[in-house]
Amino acid sequence: MLRVAVVGSGPSGVYAAQALVQQSLVPDVRVHVLDRLPCPYGLVRYGVAPDHEKIKSLQNNLRTVLEHERIDFIGNVEIGTHGLGPERMLELYHAVVYCVGAARDRRLGVPGEDLPGSHSATDFVSWYSAHPDAAGNGFALGARSAVVIGVGNVAVDVARILARGAEELRPTDVPQAALGALALSQVREVHMVGRRGPSQAKFTTKELRELGSLPAAAVVVEPGDLALDPAYTDPSGAVHAALPAANRRNLDVVRGWAARSPQGQGSPQGQDRRIHLRFFLRPVELLEHGGRVAGVRFERTVPDGEGGVRGTGRYEEIEAQLVLRAVGYRGVPLEGLPFDADHGTVPHTGGRVLRDGVPSPGEYVAGWIKRGPTGVIGTNRPCAKETVTSLLDDATMLALRPVAADPLAELRASGHRPVPWPGWLAIEAAESALGRTLGRRSVKIPDWPGLLTAAGGTEVTRAGRSA
Repeated sequence: MLRVAVVGSGPSGVYAAQALVQQSLVPDVRVHVLDRLPCPYGLVRYGVAPDHEKIKSLQNNLRTVLEHERIDFIGNVEIGTHGLGPERMLELYHAVVYCVGAARDRRLGVPGEDLPGSHSATDFVSWYSAHPDAAGNGFALGARSAVVIGVGNVAVDVARILARGAEELRPTDVPQAALGALALSQVREVHMVGRRGPSQAKFTTKELRELGSLPAAAVVVEPGDLALDPAYTDPSGAVHAALPAANRRNLDVVRGWAARSPQGQGSPQGQDRRIHLRFFLRPVELLEHGGRVAGVRFERTVPDGEGGVRGTGRYEEIEAQLVLRAVGYRGVPLEGLPFDADHGTVPHTGGRVLRDGVPSPGEYVAGWIKRGPTGVIGTNRPCAKETVTSLLDDATMLALRPVAADPLAELRASGHRPVPWPGWLAIEAAESALGRTLGRRSVKIPDWPGLLTAAGGTEVTRAGRSA
């Protein structure tokens, strides 16, 4: 028997577990999928916007994998704390696959970034997704104007949530407190701003089009911004032709919005909110008034002819009482594992963790901590398969190592309070019951005490915290 621990129950971790039990080279593989949260599915549960039900339904596929007879989900176990570091993990398992993602957001590195009212989009997503680590309702939803810095899918998500009416979100699993706060939101102007042009934006066309289908919000584009993008202004030219098909589709969507509102003014009847798409603006400072953020100062950029942009020395200010930065994620070190600080990843070759340039027996990585925060959910499948292939190639050597007969018992004996699969099912049942009491569908429980109580009563506590 080969005992393998997969650390992280998001898509990359679940795909790694699936690859391990579906292969035939090493038939008797048993997998423990560990997560520091008592709930599985990672960013599918805590990163996908609540109004994206089709993507969230991927949880059903992940559930099928985690219910496999040779896979056990074990939540509420945090690696790197309370004596459970990588060295200890190799005493419990023949191999460990770290699928811990990229948990930290990138910073802008500009003055005023830490003013009250300025937040990472990651924090905002965690709040409306009911992540138990999320900060309380500190978002300035009494703001009139919000600026979202970034033009990727996360930026589109947060802009869309800000521009949606609360009644549109009521049928989703958004937590009750967030729903109530969004119902009272005074935000009417949302500015989504990128430092490069629409032809280089990272959002997918499907996400982009959704902005134009919001019943209470109109999309506005600025003709002066669009005129700076050679691919936009000359759709028959070589620059446009060289773009990937997805980027060309994005430009078609933007052209449609520009045609409907050529001067960037006005909103159709019944749409009391506006989403402004702005391009070729680089943030240089967050402005302050009364001790809070009051706006963002941007420098106008232009294409540099080499795929990037350069500053022009001309500036523009956009009023905002709420600023959300959505400029990417970054991996964080896990104590005891090597870490490449420049790239925010664990050094590896084919998924094998490298220590001082040499593969470390029994240690592997997959997902964003392996390759960086790139790709879509499906990208994790071939990434995990590559790592599992390396692990299976090492299986004969790995199986010779002595390991604990019962890793779960060892975890309990060392003071951890694991939440097994039945505990997660109890959380699901509690969230369904909560939804019924509120006249809604299933509603997420947003806090550690509530989750752990639902999982198994007050005797199940988070490691390191009192009941």
